[in-house]
Amino acid sequence: QAQLIESGGGMVQAGDSLTLSCVPSGASIASTTMAWFRQAPGKEREFVGAAWWRSSSIYHADSIKGRFTVVRDNAKNTLYLQMSSLKPEDTAVYYCARDTQHPPIAKLSYIADTRNYDTWGQGTQVTVSS
Repeated sequence: QAQLIESGGGMVQAGDSLTLSCVPSGASIASTTMAWFRQAPGKEREFVGAAWWRSSSIYHADSIKGRFTVVRDNAKNTLYLQMSSLKPEDTAVYYCARDTQHPPIAKLSYIADTRNYDTWGQGTQVTVSS
């Protein structure tokens, strides 16, 4: 089974930018839905953004729209999460996830549901200080 390897986390100050990367080991990100989730201490894992398996559609959670961008680079077999204007409330462990199913219609309710992802990375910590 493919493994997802995240990198790029760290400690930054409010207002800074950071880019996370996710590379699958032994698999391709092409034609699969790839997503970013995050989990803050004491909170449930929440959807951040995703690249749909078909077309170049990208979806983002409302909470990070305008600040975070999901980028799929099939040539580099890498999924990125570009984060800017970081806030202390963005502090969390960020996870990359992969869904190998191919539902015909893209629905945000499906894309944002952790249960639809069959492969997860180990997570990378992002800490934003004020």
